[in-house]
Amino acid sequence: MSTTNHSPAIHWRLQRNAFGRLVLTDAQGQAHEGVVPVRAFPIAAPDEGLSLVGSDGHEIAWIERLSALPADIRQLLEDELGQREFTPLVQRITAVSTFSTPSTWDVQTDRGPTRFVLRSEDDIRRLEGQALLIMSSHGVAFAVRDRFALDAHSRRLLDRFL
Repeated sequence: MSTTNHSPAIHWRLQRNAFGRLVLTDAQGQAHEGVVPVRAFPIAAPDEGLSLVGSDGHEIAWIERLSALPADIRQLLEDELGQREFTPLVQRITAVSTFSTPSTWDVQTDRGPTRFVLRSEDDIRRLEGQALLIMSSHGVAFAVRDRFALDAHSRRLLDRFL
């Protein structure tokens, strides 16, 4: 699939090669194979600030706002990001085993129900606004976009750890 960006502010082309890797062709015609999209703020501002990084680790292009891109380019990047990023969104906390750590949490996420172990209260990080990032004992990050948007039961359980 080949996609050309027709935006006057962006002078590059993005496509997938035969191996499924992203290839960015810059304004000088140089092809950069194995480009990786990296969000600057994946939890707090997932639509803002996206870097396209080459296989050498250097930034090739910067995208201010993903939603401002043409639909075909945006879809290519969102597909790639979806394969790389795994941060389930906590929608409800159904139970915690104990109010001290380590504790086992049963949660409902946007990807279904799951259980994880919280080793320490320090594994809950406050982000911009009311967002939280909860790191499980296995290194999986769970996001809460707005802790006050959770139901009352979930907020009560969460407040015990904050």
